[in-house]
Amino acid sequence: MTYEFLQQYWWFLVSLLGALLVFLLFVQGANSLVGSLGGDAEGRRLVINSTGRKWEFTFTTLVTFGGAFFASFPLFYSTSFGGAYWLWMIILFSFVLQAVSYEFQNKLGNLLGARTFQFFLVLNGIVGPVLLGGAVATFFEGSNFIVAKENLVDANSQLSTVGSPIISQWANASHGLDALLNPWVLVFGFAVFFLARILGILYIMNNVNDADIRARASVRLMGSTIAFLVLFVSYLVHLLLKDGYAYDPVTGIISMAPYKYLKNFLEMWYLLVLLLVGVVLVLYGIVKEIISGQKKAPDANLLPLTSSNIWPVGIGVVLTVLSLLLCAGWNNTAYYPSTADLQSSLTIANSCSSEFTLTTMFYVSLLIPFVLAYIVVAWRKIDGKKLDKEEIRTDEAY
Repeated sequence: MTYEFLQQYWWFLVSLLGALLVFLLFVQGANSLVGSLGGDAEGRRLVINSTGRKWEFTFTTLVTFGGAFFASFPLFYSTSFGGAYWLWMIILFSFVLQAVSYEFQNKLGNLLGARTFQFFLVLNGIVGPVLLGGAVATFFEGSNFIVAKENLVDANSQLSTVGSPIISQWANASHGLDALLNPWVLVFGFAVFFLARILGILYIMNNVNDADIRARASVRLMGSTIAFLVLFVSYLVHLLLKDGYAYDPVTGIISMAPYKYLKNFLEMWYLLVLLLVGVVLVLYGIVKEIISGQKKAPDANLLPLTSSNIWPVGIGVVLTVLSLLLCAGWNNTAYYPSTADLQSSLTIANSCSSEFTLTTMFYVSLLIPFVLAYIVVAWRKIDGKKLDKEEIRTDEAY
């Protein structure tokens, strides 16, 4: 195993975690629609109880994603999480509100009322996907930071404090919020938001056995799909036509390269195949659901009350996001460009951990399949029975 292989390997694992995180945002997507999907108080509680069984998966994956970045690419962690801390703190605070809201909305002595905590769930359902999508967009659009590794040995540097050298800092006082001034960051952020809604709608249709909720979900699926397609296609065209950030693996010099991301997909044809397969699966699952919702069963007004189209769409989302993230870091590309100082841009070569650390973590990563197997078993156990309103009335629920 060469050092270069380990860098590529760990960027793949981080990208895979990011792709899984986007899929698991179905929790936020469904919560952002809890009022319109649920209809009445009992319906809202049914939707929340369904997402409440899975929110830990999303939160844990978010934390694992950050931890993997810290261990494998610590300079990114210190630059982004340490510099753009307002952006990340808002994201994390919204997820903490989510956890508190699930546990306390129907507890005895709740002075704020259930609707207040349900509002917090909706807030997390909007803020979480938009800002996470915006953070991912900065991998292509760039962020306003400066990196100076020489500060580690320069005690007189202006960026250093007494006994504490600083090698990276944000170039303005917004600490990450300035990214939201870039319209393309917002386009991608809202594309992720509507994608999360699509996933949330399909998840509820798969997990909740209720005719009224499914009928309302079918209507909202169409609107979310149109919004997502317009935003995603617009950003994808922009990405393929824009200049990208390339680095010379010999000198380490970073420069602007026309059509860099388009060239990445053409030169790494397997990523292009991954992207196309992912997009086709997403469209297949959505179109299949829309068509099935318009059919009539022979002895009822609706087809069976649950749907399995979440799975082709979910797999397609993972493949699509994985291909985009790999395109951002592989093929001599700066995955975290700096708009303040081009040479401060981060690559998988100049921001990674030591070879010893990456090698040690490589062997630890061999346990990942066992963790995934546990998640699959736990998921199947949780979903052993579809939820309905009778369970809300008789069993313990959020």
